[in-house]
Amino acid sequence: MKLKDLDLFIVAPPAPGWGGRYWIFPKLTTACGITGYGECYASTVGPKAMAAVIEDVFSRHMQGENPENIELMFRRAYSAGFTQRPDPTVMGAFSGLELACWDILGKARNRPVWALLGGRVNDRIRSYTYLYPEPGKETAQFWVDPDQAAEAALRFVDQGFTAVKFDPAGPYTIHGGHEPSMSDITRSVAFCRAIRAAVGDRADLLFGTHGQFTTPGAIRLGQALEPFNPLWYEEPIPPDNLLEFAEVARHIRIPLATGERLTTKAEFGTLLRAGGVKILQPALGRVGGLWEAKKISAMAEIFNAEMAPHLYAGPVEWAANIHLAASIPNLLMAETIETGGAFHMKLIRNSIRWEDGHILPPEAPGLGIDFDEDLARAHPYTGTQLHLQMQEAPCDYSRPNLFEGGAPITLPQR
Repeated sequence: MKLKDLDLFIVAPPAPGWGGRYWIFPKLTTACGITGYGECYASTVGPKAMAAVIEDVFSRHMQGENPENIELMFRRAYSAGFTQRPDPTVMGAFSGLELACWDILGKARNRPVWALLGGRVNDRIRSYTYLYPEPGKETAQFWVDPDQAAEAALRFVDQGFTAVKFDPAGPYTIHGGHEPSMSDITRSVAFCRAIRAAVGDRADLLFGTHGQFTTPGAIRLGQALEPFNPLWYEEPIPPDNLLEFAEVARHIRIPLATGERLTTKAEFGTLLRAGGVKILQPALGRVGGLWEAKKISAMAEIFNAEMAPHLYAGPVEWAANIHLAASIPNLLMAETIETGGAFHMKLIRNSIRWEDGHILPPEAPGLGIDFDEDLARAHPYTGTQLHLQMQEAPCDYSRPNLFEGGAPITLPQR
C-alpha cells in the first residue's frame, strides 16, 4: 500500500455548534483505493492556513509512503525543519493524517483499529459530558447560573451518565494566569453545591477550567471546592508551565487532570516526572495521533496515572478516542458531547453506539465509522475565526465575569 491522495473537509457544525466553530477532516486514499478519515484538532492558525499546513505535512512526509510506517512518518514530521520538539500546529496536522492511516490499516485487514493496538481491554467505555442546555434553550445565562446547571446535570444523569463536567470559574484570557475574582470563586462553589445536591452520589463532578489561574489562584479556588469532592480539577493553570502543576497538587485534595493542549509524549513525560497530575487528557487530533497516545498511556501506567481522552471536536476524533480507550488498561473515562452529539452522529451515520452512560467500541473495520461526505460538503466553514478563541479583556474584579462555554454564540461570525 502507498498513500496517494489527500482531500480535506472543513465543516461548520450548525448552531449551537458544540464541539467548536469548525472541524477539519483529512481523507487519505491509497494507490489501491482504500480510504481513511482523520481529524486535526489544532487551532493556532485559521482554517485556510491550517489546510496548507496539512497539505504540506502530507506531501512532504507521507505521500507515497506505506501507511503502516507510522513511526517513520511521525519522526519525519516531528523533526522537520531541524525542530525535533513539540509543535502544536505541525503535530496537529500530522495527528489527523495519522488517524486516517489507522483507518486505512484497519480496513485493509478487515479489523477494528483497537484490534491493531493490542486488542480490546474494555468492552464498555465509561463516558462523561459537559453540561449543555437543552436544544432550543441556549442562552448566555446558562453558563453562569448554578440552578440551570443543576437541572442539566440531573437530566444527563437520568440519561445514564455517571460523571458530568462544568466550567463556571471565569474567563480564559490571552493574559495567562490570573487570580480568580471573589465572585468567580463564589459562583464556582455555588455550581458545585447545586449540582451535588441535584445528583447526590449518582455521579462524579468534574470541575473544568482552561488554564486561567496563577498557581496561588488555582490553589485558592481548589481549596474552596474541596467540600464537594470533585473527581478532578481540570487544567487550573496555563499549559506552558508543566512543573507548576505539582505545586498546585501539593496544596489541594482534588485530583488534577490536564492534557488537551499538550503535544506529544515529550510534554506528557515532563508532566508525569514532575508529579501532581494523575489524570491525562490527550486530544488525539493534536497530541501526535493514536500511536503517540498509546505510548503516553503506557508511560502513565508507570506513574499509576489514568487516561481520560479529551473531546471538543468532531466525531472522527471521538472515534479515535474510543479505539484508544478500548485498548488500554488504565482508562478512567472518555469525553463525549452529550450522548454523541446530534450533528456528530449524523456526520458518521450513527455508526457509534452510546448506551446507559457508556460508549460501545465499534466492531466494523478501521475506525468503524461511516463518514457522510455529502453532509460534510453541505456544511462548509467559510469564515476566518479560529476553532476556539480566548478573551482579550482581562478578568473583571469589580463585577461578575460573564462568559459562555464552547464557541460563544455572541462572537461575530465572519
